[in-house]
Amino acid sequence: MRLNEVSYTDAQPVDGYGAGFFRIGGKVHQGAVLTSAAGTAAWGGYADAEPLLALAGEIDVLFIGTGAEIAHIPAELRKALEGAGLGVEVMNSPAACRTYNVLLSEGRRIAMAALAV
Repeated sequence: MRLNEVSYTDAQPVDGYGAGFFRIGGKVHQGAVLTSAAGTAAWGGYADAEPLLALAGEIDVLFIGTGAEIAHIPAELRKALEGAGLGVEVMNSPAACRTYNVLLSEGRRIAMAALAV
C-alpha cells in the first residue's frame, strides 16, 4: 500500500465532529459552522444566508450539512444561493465533512456550512 501525505492550501480540513461540535484545523467549534479559505466561523443556520452569499465569486461549490440526517434546505435559501452563482450540494453533516476534505485536498474552491450532529 502506498501512503501519500495530504496537504491543504488556504483552508483547514475538518479533523473531526461529534455531538454539537466540529474540530477544524485543530480548533473546536461549538454548534453550526461555516468554513472556507477565508476561515472558520460560527454559522447561524438556514436563516443566516448573508455569510454564504458573501462567498459568491470566491468558491464554486458550497456544501451544506443538514445535521445527522439529510434534509431539504429552505427553498428561498437555495434560490438565493444559486441566484448568486453558487453551486449548492446538500447532504448530512458527516458526509459534507468528508466530501469537503476530499475536494479541499484537490485544491478546489469550496466551502462548507454545516449544522452540528
